[in-house]
Parts: sequence; C-alpha cells; structure tokens
Amino acid sequence: MSFRIHATGRSGQWVAHAERIETGDRFGLECVGESEADVVGRLARWLEWQGEHETALGVLQAAERAYHRTVADAAFTSPDSGASAPELRSEALELLEAARIRLDEIRARKPS
Repeated sequence: MSFRIHATGRSGQWVAHAERIETGDRFGLECVGESEADVVGRLARWLEWQGEHETALGVLQAAERAYHRTVADAAFTSPDSGASAPELRSEALELLEAARIRLDEIRARKPS
C-alpha cells in the first residue's frame, strides 16, 4: 500500500497525516510536533511499523488456520498415512507460536 504524507503548520505547530494514494482516503493517526521534519518522520516510522504489523498479523492468522486444519484433519487420518497426527499438530503449533512471538516483537516496537 502506498501513502502520501501531508504536513501543515498550524499555530506554531506542525500536523501530519497520511492518505492512501489509490483512494485519497486518510489512513492512520495524525502526528503533531514542533517541526515538519519531526512530524513527517514520526508518521513515516508509524506507517512502516503498521505495514510490518499487518503482515505479521496475517502470518499469525494463516498459522492459526493451518493449525486448526491440522487438528481437524487428524480426526479423519488413518494411522498408516505417513506422519503421525501428534507430529503434524506439533509442527503446526511450533509455526503458530513462532508467528505469535514475531507479532509480539513487532507490537513491542510500536512507535509512540
């Protein structure tokens, strides 16, 4: 997704907001600060973080769906069909946990 950042001076302070290039709709938060460089930089960092967060959340949701499919499929899998249900469940759970940890790491870096 692409954005355009607009910054304007108001009463001795600068205000910045982002718009989606495709639609012109506002997106995200509004930053207020003492200089144009400050507000544009803060908003750009937040937009970058937001993109990382959105991607990591999507990966977590996909891992959750895969885990649930693995659990459901185990009910219909015969014991001689290759990898065991507990092994498959364990692998899916490891991927799910890794995705959760990654999302938590990204959330901990949320710009203020």
